[in-house]
Amino acid sequence: MLATLIQHASPLTMSTMAKHILAVLPKLDKLPDKLSDKPEVFGTGVLEAILMRREMQPGEISNTPIAGNLENGALCVWAMVDSSKSVFDQQTAMRKAVQLLLEESPAEIHLVVYGNSGEKHALVQLAIYTAWVNGALLPSRKTDRRGAEARPLAHIVLHGYDEPDSFALLKAKAEGNLLTRELTVLPPNELTPSLYRKRLSKLASSEGWKHTELDVNALRKIGAGAFIAVAQGSDTEDAAIVHLQRRVKNAAKTVALVGKGICFDTGGHNLKPARHMHGMNEDMNGSAVALGLLTAATRANIPVNIDCWLAIAQNLISPHAYKQNDVIPALNGTTIEIIHTDAEGRMVLADTLTLAAREKPDVMIDFATLTGSMHTALGSRYSGIFSNRDDLVQKALAAGKSSGERIWAFPSDADYDVELESKIADIKQCTLEGEADHILAARFLNRFVDDLPWLHMDLSASNNKGGLGAVGSDVTGFGVAWGIDMLAYLCGGSPADNSIASSKG
Repeated sequence: MLATLIQHASPLTMSTMAKHILAVLPKLDKLPDKLSDKPEVFGTGVLEAILMRREMQPGEISNTPIAGNLENGALCVWAMVDSSKSVFDQQTAMRKAVQLLLEESPAEIHLVVYGNSGEKHALVQLAIYTAWVNGALLPSRKTDRRGAEARPLAHIVLHGYDEPDSFALLKAKAEGNLLTRELTVLPPNELTPSLYRKRLSKLASSEGWKHTELDVNALRKIGAGAFIAVAQGSDTEDAAIVHLQRRVKNAAKTVALVGKGICFDTGGHNLKPARHMHGMNEDMNGSAVALGLLTAATRANIPVNIDCWLAIAQNLISPHAYKQNDVIPALNGTTIEIIHTDAEGRMVLADTLTLAAREKPDVMIDFATLTGSMHTALGSRYSGIFSNRDDLVQKALAAGKSSGERIWAFPSDADYDVELESKIADIKQCTLEGEADHILAARFLNRFVDDLPWLHMDLSASNNKGGLGAVGSDVTGFGVAWGIDMLAYLCGGSPADNSIASSKG
């Protein structure tokens, strides 16, 4: 649950019973004083003393936030945001400042911002979003022998500023990101396909979505062989393709979101080594991103129809599990030669994309922790995208810059298909060489989108040690904030600017 936002039109004063304070400024070379036309920064005397002791100039706070105790014992953190830097860098600076306060597990943070009206608006957004996504606790089963329990941030108290809608879009975005991370960190025994499906049913009921499931029996009847090939390795056969549908009046577009939801991936008969299998409970992150984005769009009342298709399964070993050299007929009639059982994500997505395409949405976007080669190409600080439409690539890149969730576009030329030519089927699932597997995976998925406008995101940034951008946890929830901005671009608008790059004046 996110912290409650409390807004006070009156400024923060020393008489306020505040124990944890965040003071945020645009980058300044000199601190304002009482004699200027700008108000004095809260705790100026202490801040100036710290700067003098460290032999720092005020502008250097934009690189390193400063924390100090005021005369009344309150912990105050001063942060500056440099408008010349990217949104990602601005978010990172704000996260470092907020984390200095959150280390003490405060019940509330008091926030005050400085600058002109445009700068204040942008700084408030950065600070509140960062406090929301980092102040909530992720699920943990760790016990503290001292008996002390970590507590989430309960309140954010904003002073000297009032937003009529209480930052509803930001809150929805933070809620979507938090849901994505909460699901992703769950251990695999707590998020089996059947348990995941129960969560989805409950969430659909509370959010007002139409909820439909195609279980293994239903998928066999319609010929979804690619999905079944992976799902049949689980003796419980609790896999399903779940369809969540949101409909609104006067929708600008209908967008299909498709997510890979492999709740645990052993690699199948091509078993992963232990160091690569560890953490494979996070292989369902693509489905969690799609779900988080649907949740955020719903709670923010974004005027877009959404069909969310989640491929929920496990990739296990059993006498029934699919194996190398099998030839599998997919739902759209394509026959697939199995080369490697650890390339299961593209298999479950193939039939799920086919189902999504049959509804003829305006745009299809799929999310998946799909390939190790994307992680090799980009590391874990960017995610990679592919598309069959140049205009979608440009919109996606713009959304990456405005949201602070950075992406990079990769080629998807048709001549890569020669690597997937099979002598015994219509297409190979992958190659054993592994060269450019992120590109080959995208070319494979392209066979199942029926030439509809489509974008594929390979989520190499789903987990980054120490956090990424605004988010401080290793599991980042990457894709939700990007998706909200992407929906704005798809509808012909532009996202709310969370930076201060264009707010001066």
